Amino acid sequence: MRYFIRFSYVGTDFHGSQYQPNGVTVQEVMERAMATLLRAPVTLTFAGRTDAGVHAQEMWAHWDWDAGDEGTIRPLPGLPNLAARLNSLLPHSIAVHGIVPVREDAHARYSALSRTYEYYLAACKNPFLYGRVARVAAGLDFGRMNEAARLLIGRHDFASFCKVHTDVKTTFCTVRHAKWEQTGGEEAVFTIEADRFLRNMVRAVVGTLFEVGRGRMTAGQFAEVVAARNRCAAGQSAPAEGLYLVKVEYPEDIFVKG
Repeated sequence: MRYFIRFSYVGTDFHGSQYQPNGVTVQEVMERAMATLLRAPVTLTFAGRTDAGVHAQEMWAHWDWDAGDEGTIRPLPGLPNLAARLNSLLPHSIAVHGIVPVREDAHARYSALSRTYEYYLAACKNPFLYGRVARVAAGLDFGRMNEAARLLIGRHDFASFCKVHTDVKTTFCTVRHAKWEQTGGEEAVFTIEADRFLRNMVRAVVGTLFEVGRGRMTAGQFAEVVAARNRCAAGQSAPAEGLYLVKVEYPEDIFVKG
């Protein structure tokens, strides 16, 4: 049987969401805790990859449970209480919110309809937000940044915002929403929703929008960056700590009812 697990994490403590040779990852910690409880190896497939320092308010993953005698399949033991038991083993920076059965062909990554990220920034130094919000100098023009952000909406080739040497079949994505909102005097959040995202795409987009907000690039020049399909044309990637994966949408019919 296939199961989806919904969870969140603060990325500050990890070298990304999925296995890396040089540090502890969310996947490694979760698989170890699940294997301890289920007394069987667990291999999680995540809905997406987040870099070191990036957070997730909502991440999903799937795995297959087929433990049984002579290859028979039996339901996951203790499912109603499994999330709570996992939380007792996991570190404070990871929280499991639910585990649900899904169709056998459901896939945490490929079945997703859309993903939404938010990027948080603040101009003032705040020790209580350290590692959770990017600190960016005041003076950004959010009106101009939104003028440029609107150019992202639609289906485009986002190769200019993709990490180089990434093995992907296509760099086309369909962006449905992209907007900055000021949430306080010197605080703001950028929300972007798309059917898929490329490696490092959101941080590269935000870093390039910073150039617009600082008056170093016009909206027209931003459009030229998109059209260039060249990572060297875009700005530097924004700091990781301001980025959150906040929602992954799935079709309702992949979830097993009852």
